Amino acid sequence: MEASGKDKWDKIDIILKPVGGLFAAIAVGGLGFFGSKFLEEKQATETRVRLYTELMSKREESESALRKDMFVSIIQTFLNPASSSVDDKVLNLELLAYNFHESLNLKPLFTHLNKQIVNGDNKNTDYLLRLERVAREVTRKQLMVLEGAGKSMDRTIDMETLRNTPGGIQLDPGTLEVGGIDRSFKIYVLEVDFKSREMRIRLEITTPHEPTDDLKSSVAEFWVGFYDFPMIDNTRLLHDQRCAIVLNNFDEFSADITLSYFPGSYASLKEKPYFQEVVSQLLGDVASGK
Repeated sequence: MEASGKDKWDKIDIILKPVGGLFAAIAVGGLGFFGSKFLEEKQATETRVRLYTELMSKREESESALRKDMFVSIIQTFLNPASSSVDDKVLNLELLAYNFHESLNLKPLFTHLNKQIVNGDNKNTDYLLRLERVAREVTRKQLMVLEGAGKSMDRTIDMETLRNTPGGIQLDPGTLEVGGIDRSFKIYVLEVDFKSREMRIRLEITTPHEPTDDLKSSVAEFWVGFYDFPMIDNTRLLHDQRCAIVLNNFDEFSADITLSYFPGSYASLKEKPYFQEVVSQLLGDVASGK
């Protein structure tokens, strides 16, 4: 009986050995096939990524070269004022504003050209309207970007009330939150220049949760007109943040302004964060596990 049982297991072993060998061969072959296929797909993906990166790099280089040539050509018209007409200067300023408004402070050019038109022998209001139109469009584009990353609030100024209130008026205060930091904003309109269509504003900013009283509040006073763009003309705050006030509309009866509160990374290219702010942010990210 014992020999018979042994014979049965020997027969089973004889039958299963080839099957096991077959499965092992299939497994090895499948592993080699799928491994080779995986490596081919990975290499193909890396090749596509490398090709895409090279194409994008060349595209950026060509665009940078084109923008550089455009900038040099346009700026020459302002450096050599006798070489171009007012119409050419307005056109070139429009080209500068639409293509370089995020990196250049164009307010001096707008102001200078505005004065040339106003004080010129043949004053043309169409040129002034073109300057104002392009300035509003640039402001609108920048606000759209900033509001995507930050918060804003709109206020309307009653000119009649301002005329009858010596020392200026206070607008409704507001509180905005960006990056987990709440700040309260109080806006005071101190005076208005109807000729230049600008307003002198006092801005008081309070941050309730700052550790010391010295850091809790700040005050800024400045003039705001159509040629002040938020990415360029802004107030620097702690924790690498910014706020800016822009003029949307202006007439003898009322004016509309917008206060934008946004991260400092969305300011213009010339507005770099301080070294201490960068280090503080990096340490904060490490501590929070980001």
